[in-house]
Amino acid sequence: MTQRIDGVGAAPGLVIGQAVLWRKEQPRVKSRKVENPNREVSRLEEEVLRAKEQLTRLRESARERMGDEEAAIFDAHLAFLDDPAYVGEMKSRILDRRQNAEVICRDVTEEMSQMLASLPDEYMQARADDIRDVGHRLLLLLSGQKPFDPSLIQPGSVVIADELAPSDTAQFPPGIAAMVTARGSKTAHAAIMARTLGIPAVLGLGEDLKRIREGETIIVDGENGSITLHPDPDTLDQSRERIRRKRELWESALKKADQKAVTSDGRRIQVFANIGSPQDVDAALKNGAEGIGLFRTEFLYLENDHWPTEEEQFQAYRQVLESFGDRPVVIRTLDIGGDKDLPYADLPKEENPFLGHRAIRYCLSHPEIFKTQLRALLRAGVHGNLWIMFPMVGNLSEIQQAKSLLEEARKELENQGLHIARNPKTGIMVEVPGAAVIADVLAKEVDFMSIGTNDLTQYTLAADRGNERVASLYDAAHPSVLRLVRQTCDAARREGILVGMCGELAGDPRMTEVLVGLGLDELSMSAGTIPEVKERIRRVQTDEARKLADEVLVQSTPEKVRYLAEKSR
Repeated sequence: MTQRIDGVGAAPGLVIGQAVLWRKEQPRVKSRKVENPNREVSRLEEEVLRAKEQLTRLRESARERMGDEEAAIFDAHLAFLDDPAYVGEMKSRILDRRQNAEVICRDVTEEMSQMLASLPDEYMQARADDIRDVGHRLLLLLSGQKPFDPSLIQPGSVVIADELAPSDTAQFPPGIAAMVTARGSKTAHAAIMARTLGIPAVLGLGEDLKRIREGETIIVDGENGSITLHPDPDTLDQSRERIRRKRELWESALKKADQKAVTSDGRRIQVFANIGSPQDVDAALKNGAEGIGLFRTEFLYLENDHWPTEEEQFQAYRQVLESFGDRPVVIRTLDIGGDKDLPYADLPKEENPFLGHRAIRYCLSHPEIFKTQLRALLRAGVHGNLWIMFPMVGNLSEIQQAKSLLEEARKELENQGLHIARNPKTGIMVEVPGAAVIADVLAKEVDFMSIGTNDLTQYTLAADRGNERVASLYDAAHPSVLRLVRQTCDAARREGILVGMCGELAGDPRMTEVLVGLGLDELSMSAGTIPEVKERIRRVQTDEARKLADEVLVQSTPEKVRYLAEKSR
């Protein structure tokens, strides 16, 4: 009998595939005394080196397939293997207790993961998963056990797992149809990787995951967050027809990806790409990006063991600007804190880092670091159409201070006789609810605004976007979030400035008509979703879109909003 199970749609797509259980080998650990503890320490050191080699290869593979931002996930794993508080503690215990490395590794890993998970700092809590993943890898090496070989998974399979770590997803062979897990959220690292790879994903099934049997045919709907068990012939035929239509639409959209996105009544909507490094440029151009709506600069900082120099930053920014010629490239200034830490930054330990000293707040309190970036941006700006965007702005004074430092940087460069961008556009990300509320005030001070719905949603709904226990509450289609979007768009229109969106909602084709109706001029998203969103814009009639937007704003739940949005397609 056909059965439907609902979870969290974490990566879009509809597939039919065979269920394959992800057999994550559990290390077998037996305690024993060692006669020569120094030799045991040496054995540990050898396996730590092997673990580093494996992680380095995984990092490189992830970088080639998904880009620098996703690959940077493995930097935290490698850092643990250099941490004296982790590996150093293992060595000390082996010498003191004369126990084998497997037992010591298991105990230290468990203790550190529990300690990190209990901290009030959300970033450190997230590191508990990282250290468990690292410890699992090291334990398998120490025990001589072979890990599960993902290459054995046949193309067309749906991977079924209790939970998938980034190192698991990075090893997916080509042809994986979809992934389904008991735990996880839309913003989990594995979910982000799945979207980058174009693999549909449904997470958060909980105990219902146990109802899936190895080898059975299931239907995975990543858009609606559901899976179908035991599909009857009619259900399979209907799904195959939906898949066929979606493929045809996608192929048609891709052929027209280079064309502009203009509504049926002639309104021009710009469609840009979000990128995390210069390596993402090719995919953006291939999929028809008309510019860059969000260039995250954190990769320069996350990949280094030092503050990146002005010259290092200049070269990276120049590369992207030159690739897009006269098309806009919106470069976001440094956004660290929250879920992004830098070992060399000496960030304060905060009870709630997402509401703490991060992004523009950090930059304004460290003008020497901020001005280095601003100088690099101004120098690179002569090689393209530079737009500078300040993140997490909450009040007018932050914009004024940032622009003042930008002016200082400009004068310094001019005094050096350097060629610089004279008047780059400056704007802000609207991701703090307070900024949306006073958007009419902030709009007078900037050339553009871009709505970051990821943070705006979690702040508006008080639902941590990385916490699977409140994953069902985190939904950017919530009417309260959309009202803030409308408020921001209205303020921008009154001041005659451009307003865009660079959060995940911008790349959801199901919501495109609503976003056009709310008044957005530009949408920026992952490169792979650009063709479909452009095609959707071409079918939109502006007056009808405005009526739809008015209707969704008076709904009570995101489910009702999405129902109306789907109904209008």
